[in-house]
Amino acid sequence: MVNAQYNVAKPNSLPIKVAAYQRRKMFAAFLEAMRIGVNDTILDIGATSDQTYSHSNYLEAWYSHKSRVTAIDIDDAAIIETLYPGIRFIQADALDLPFRSGCFDYVHSSAVLEHVGTCDKQIQFLREIWRVAREGIFVTTPNRWFLVEFHTVLPLLHWLPAPLYHKVLKALGKEFFASEENLNLLSWRSLVHAAQEAGIKPFSVSVVSLLGLPTNLLLILLCQSS
Repeated sequence: MVNAQYNVAKPNSLPIKVAAYQRRKMFAAFLEAMRIGVNDTILDIGATSDQTYSHSNYLEAWYSHKSRVTAIDIDDAAIIETLYPGIRFIQADALDLPFRSGCFDYVHSSAVLEHVGTCDKQIQFLREIWRVAREGIFVTTPNRWFLVEFHTVLPLLHWLPAPLYHKVLKALGKEFFASEENLNLLSWRSLVHAAQEAGIKPFSVSVVSLLGLPTNLLLILLCQSS
């Protein structure tokens, strides 16, 4: 998986400006929901070496206490240690995290869940996040029922049944996104199901909206002790 393959919109295009605006909202929601202390540790799953968009690594860029953040990705994104001094990067597979249980206070992951593959792999991804978190988790993913699919920048087609949607993408020359291994969008219902199957509890699912329409889903769990 090469991160740049997910970036099809031009850096200064309207979809990217909207995405940056929404990520500011999600970052604010993360800080508000988690109530993170200055000494708390954070694992960020899904760092990228690609610098096409300035907000791609928004946690690393915007979080003040960078020495408390460990970032991982299946690709080599060690460059973020230079871009954001204090950040620690480890190349690892999020489906089999190389950390002991409860190793981090908080786990954050933005726009990764839809890229890990099948529903079973999405469940495993959430199970691993839940395993290594001690105080809380915060996971974002695009809402399948928003009008525009941000990866392909195509409207409405992603509402089709998955087999038909994949055929249409292939016909349009977007074979990469036609594979479930690369893009498997979630609805509120499917995200709730995945979290339940992963054993996460008690959790909530909220949204980030644009003009009253939910663009992104937020899976949030904050332990009662935090």
